Amino acid sequence: MHEELKKMRIVAGAFRSRTIDAVAGSTTRPTADKIKEAVFSRIGPYFEGGCMLDAYAGSGNISFEALSRGMAESRLCDISAKAIATIRANAARLGVEERCRIYRRDVFAMLDVFVDEGVRFDLVYLDPPYRKQRNAELMLALETRGLLREAAWVIVESRSEDVFAQSYGQLEKVKEHTYGITRITCYRRSA
Repeated sequence: MHEELKKMRIVAGAFRSRTIDAVAGSTTRPTADKIKEAVFSRIGPYFEGGCMLDAYAGSGNISFEALSRGMAESRLCDISAKAIATIRANAARLGVEERCRIYRRDVFAMLDVFVDEGVRFDLVYLDPPYRKQRNAELMLALETRGLLREAAWVIVESRSEDVFAQSYGQLEKVKEHTYGITRITCYRRSA
Protein backbone atom coordinates (compact mmCIF):
# COMPACT_ATOMS: atom_id res chain seq x y z
CA MET A 1 0.00 0.00 0.00
CA HIS A 2 1.46 3.35 -1.03
CA GLU A 3 1.46 6.28 1.33
CA GLU A 4 -0.35 9.36 -0.02
CA LEU A 5 2.19 12.14 -0.53
CA LYS A 6 1.40 15.56 0.83
CA LYS A 7 1.61 18.31 -1.78
CA MET A 8 3.20 21.72 -1.31
CA ARG A 9 2.97 24.63 -3.68
CA ILE A 10 5.46 27.11 -5.03
CA VAL A 11 4.28 30.52 -3.83
CA ALA A 12 5.74 32.91 -6.44
CA GLY A 13 7.92 33.26 -9.51
CA ALA A 14 8.27 31.13 -12.63
CA PHE A 15 6.77 28.03 -10.98
CA ARG A 16 4.03 29.88 -9.08
CA SER A 17 1.16 27.57 -8.04
CA ARG A 18 2.99 24.44 -9.25
CA THR A 19 2.98 21.62 -6.72
CA ILE A 20 5.77 19.46 -5.39
CA ASP A 21 5.71 16.45 -3.08
CA ALA A 22 6.62 16.46 0.60
CA VAL A 23 8.83 13.65 1.87
CA ALA A 24 6.69 10.63 2.79
CA GLY A 25 6.32 9.91 6.50
CA SER A 26 6.52 12.15 9.53
CA THR A 27 10.27 12.65 9.91
CA THR A 28 10.40 15.91 7.95
CA ARG A 29 8.54 19.13 8.67
CA PRO A 30 7.77 21.14 5.52
CA THR A 31 8.03 24.91 5.79
CA ALA A 32 4.53 26.40 5.69
CA ASP A 33 3.56 28.71 2.81
CA LYS A 34 3.04 31.61 5.23
CA ILE A 35 6.58 31.28 6.60
CA LYS A 36 8.07 30.74 3.14
CA GLU A 37 6.38 33.88 1.79
CA ALA A 38 7.49 35.93 4.81
CA VAL A 39 11.11 34.78 4.44
CA PHE A 40 11.30 35.53 0.73
CA SER A 41 9.54 38.89 1.16
CA ARG A 42 12.27 39.89 3.61
CA ILE A 43 15.27 38.73 1.59
CA GLY A 44 14.15 39.17 -2.02
CA PRO A 45 11.54 38.60 -2.94
CA TYR A 46 13.21 37.80 -6.27
CA PHE A 47 16.81 37.09 -7.25
CA GLU A 48 19.00 37.81 -10.26
CA GLY A 49 21.02 34.63 -10.25
CA GLY A 50 23.16 33.38 -7.41
CA CYS A 51 23.89 30.11 -5.67
CA MET A 52 22.10 28.76 -2.63
CA LEU A 53 22.77 26.04 -0.08
CA ASP A 54 19.76 24.16 1.29
CA ALA A 55 21.58 22.47 4.17
CA TYR A 56 18.81 20.16 5.40
CA ALA A 57 16.76 20.08 2.23
CA GLY A 58 13.94 17.63 3.00
CA SER A 59 11.73 17.88 -0.10
CA GLY A 60 13.71 20.77 -1.60
CA ASN A 61 10.75 23.09 -0.95
CA ILE A 62 12.89 26.15 -0.10
CA SER A 63 15.34 25.57 -2.96
CA PHE A 64 12.56 25.22 -5.52
CA GLU A 65 10.94 28.42 -4.23
CA ALA A 66 14.30 30.23 -4.59
CA LEU A 67 14.86 28.80 -8.09
CA SER A 68 11.34 29.88 -9.04
CA ARG A 69 12.22 33.40 -7.89
CA GLY A 70 15.39 33.65 -9.98
CA MET A 71 18.16 31.91 -8.02
CA ALA A 72 20.46 30.35 -10.64
CA GLU A 73 21.40 27.15 -8.79
CA SER A 74 21.04 25.28 -5.53
CA ARG A 75 23.12 22.75 -3.63
CA LEU A 76 20.80 20.51 -1.61
CA CYS A 77 22.04 18.29 1.22
CA ASP A 78 20.11 15.68 3.17
CA ILE A 79 21.05 12.37 4.76
CA SER A 80 17.68 10.68 4.14
CA ALA A 81 17.31 8.43 1.10
CA LYS A 82 13.57 9.27 1.02
CA ALA A 83 14.35 12.98 1.00
CA ILE A 84 16.89 12.63 -1.82
CA ALA A 85 14.41 10.61 -3.92
CA THR A 86 11.75 13.27 -3.31
CA ILE A 87 14.13 16.10 -4.23
CA ARG A 88 15.09 14.35 -7.47
CA ALA A 89 11.43 13.74 -8.39
CA ASN A 90 10.50 17.35 -7.60
CA ALA A 91 13.44 18.72 -9.61
CA ALA A 92 12.38 16.58 -12.58
CA ARG A 93 8.74 17.70 -12.23
CA LEU A 94 9.84 21.35 -12.38
CA GLY A 95 12.48 20.75 -15.07
CA VAL A 96 15.34 22.14 -12.95
CA GLU A 97 17.60 19.10 -12.61
CA GLU A 98 20.51 20.96 -14.23
CA ARG A 99 20.17 23.80 -11.68
CA CYS A 100 20.35 21.44 -8.68
CA ARG A 101 23.33 19.60 -7.20
CA ILE A 102 21.94 17.01 -4.79
CA TYR A 103 24.02 15.32 -2.10
CA ARG A 104 23.02 12.47 0.20
CA ARG A 105 25.47 13.56 2.85
CA ASP A 106 25.55 15.60 6.01
CA VAL A 107 26.17 19.26 5.21
CA PHE A 108 29.24 19.35 7.49
CA ALA A 109 30.80 16.58 5.38
CA MET A 110 30.24 18.70 2.26
CA LEU A 111 31.93 21.92 3.41
CA ASP A 112 35.43 20.92 2.28
CA VAL A 113 34.01 19.72 -1.05
CA PHE A 114 32.41 23.14 -1.56
CA VAL A 115 35.70 24.85 -0.66
CA ASP A 116 37.61 22.64 -3.14
CA GLU A 117 35.04 23.46 -5.86
CA GLY A 118 35.33 27.20 -5.17
CA VAL A 119 31.62 27.50 -4.41
CA ARG A 120 30.37 30.60 -2.58
CA PHE A 121 26.77 31.03 -1.52
CA ASP A 122 24.41 34.01 -1.81
CA LEU A 123 21.72 32.32 0.28
CA VAL A 124 21.91 29.55 2.88
CA TYR A 125 18.81 28.02 4.45
CA LEU A 126 19.21 26.07 7.70
CA ASP A 127 16.20 24.02 8.78
CA PRO A 128 17.52 20.91 10.53
CA PRO A 129 15.38 18.65 12.70
CA TYR A 130 14.59 20.87 15.69
CA ARG A 131 16.26 18.51 18.18
CA LYS A 132 19.45 18.12 16.15
CA GLN A 133 20.37 21.73 15.48
CA ARG A 134 23.98 22.76 15.07
CA ASN A 135 23.13 26.07 13.41
CA ALA A 136 25.65 28.25 15.26
CA GLU A 137 28.44 25.80 14.47
CA LEU A 138 27.43 25.65 10.81
CA MET A 139 27.21 29.44 10.44
CA LEU A 140 30.73 29.78 11.87
CA ALA A 141 32.02 27.00 9.60
CA LEU A 142 30.53 28.64 6.49
CA GLU A 143 32.06 31.96 7.53
CA THR A 144 35.55 30.67 8.42
CA ARG A 145 35.81 28.56 5.25
CA GLY A 146 34.95 31.54 3.04
CA LEU A 147 31.81 29.94 1.62
CA LEU A 148 29.62 33.06 1.83
CA ARG A 149 29.57 35.88 -0.69
CA GLU A 150 29.51 39.49 0.42
CA ALA A 151 25.94 40.39 1.48
CA ALA A 152 24.93 36.70 1.60
CA TRP A 153 21.81 35.79 3.56
CA VAL A 154 21.73 32.94 6.08
CA ILE A 155 18.22 32.03 7.21
CA VAL A 156 17.70 29.84 10.27
CA GLU A 157 14.37 28.09 10.84
CA SER A 158 14.22 26.84 14.42
CA ARG A 159 11.99 26.30 17.45
CA SER A 160 10.43 29.51 18.76
CA GLU A 161 12.37 29.23 22.04
CA ASP A 162 15.78 28.97 20.33
CA VAL A 163 17.97 32.04 20.68
CA PHE A 164 20.97 32.82 18.50
CA ALA A 165 23.83 35.29 18.91
CA GLN A 166 23.71 38.74 17.36
CA SER A 167 26.64 37.84 15.11
CA TYR A 168 28.80 34.96 13.91
CA GLY A 169 31.95 36.34 12.34
CA GLN A 170 30.76 38.77 9.66
CA LEU A 171 27.20 37.43 9.82
CA GLU A 172 24.95 39.95 11.57
CA LYS A 173 21.42 39.21 12.77
CA VAL A 174 19.15 41.64 10.93
CA LYS A 175 15.66 40.21 11.35
CA GLU A 176 13.86 37.76 13.58
CA HIS A 177 10.22 36.73 13.77
CA THR A 178 8.21 33.99 15.46
CA TYR A 179 5.33 32.14 13.78
CA GLY A 180 3.68 29.87 16.37
CA ILE A 181 6.29 27.23 17.26
CA THR A 182 8.72 28.38 14.55
CA ARG A 183 11.31 31.16 14.72
CA ILE A 184 12.92 32.60 11.60
CA THR A 185 16.24 34.35 12.18
CA CYS A 186 17.84 36.21 9.26
CA TYR A 187 21.56 36.94 9.11
CA ARG A 188 23.35 39.05 6.51
CA ARG A 189 27.05 38.93 5.80
CA SER A 190 28.72 42.32 6.01
CA ALA A 191 31.48 43.39 3.64
